[in-house]
Amino acid sequence: MRVLQIAATGMSAQQTRVEVISNNLANMSTTGYNARRAEFADLHYQQAARPGSVTAADGTVIPAGVQLGLGVRPTAVSVNLQQGALTATGGDLDLAIEGDGYLEVTLPSGLSGYTRDGGLKRSPDGLIVTSDGYPVVPNITIPEDARAISINAGGEVYAYFNDRVEPELLGQLTLAGFANEKGLEAIGSNLFIETAASGGPQVVNPGQDGLGTLRQGYLEESSVDAVREITELIKAQRGYELNAKVITAADQMLAATTQVR
Repeated sequence: MRVLQIAATGMSAQQTRVEVISNNLANMSTTGYNARRAEFADLHYQQAARPGSVTAADGTVIPAGVQLGLGVRPTAVSVNLQQGALTATGGDLDLAIEGDGYLEVTLPSGLSGYTRDGGLKRSPDGLIVTSDGYPVVPNITIPEDARAISINAGGEVYAYFNDRVEPELLGQLTLAGFANEKGLEAIGSNLFIETAASGGPQVVNPGQDGLGTLRQGYLEESSVDAVREITELIKAQRGYELNAKVITAADQMLAATTQVR
């Protein structure tokens, strides 16, 4: 009976859906996190009678045919690119990206990583780094005697000193954009790396070529909608239960078959 395998694919699909939802809920407080959504497609079909087949010598054609589906399969876990709300923190090195774009960082492997988590820190050497210590590209070093840091919407970083009136320009932060942001590969720690699907990065100053601007003293919250996720969780649970009932029904049918004398 095909029904056992079909229902099993349905249960597996709903399990995948619950796993994605649970990851979203677990990251409700993760800075710059974008909610994910599981997507599915139907499997192959067995053509018991193909639509359009000729059934008689006079050319009679089957209008619909008999096509028996074999279940469901996951096709993608796509990212919802909706921006999260901005929360004021007052931190000199807290940056929120208003609009599209990613901050570029240098990973320990030497490759470039990309993040929307603007909770930046200052290393012992004065270098601007992420919470995990990865240097932000381009490298900008804050002098030890700087009393305050100012970062404008265009990404220019200024330092203020006690013995000077005018601030000193330390460097220019940039943003990276991608033709297909959903094609980026998530590697954890709020980081992504480019893939063949995402295309190469387009690195420009904030506010240029359609990319967003920076807002100092703010952080982007997670875009997870708790109410929506709970609703999706209930639907996934019911879907799992229904597929389990189909397996139970199929088992009862097989049991009835074996009891025939």
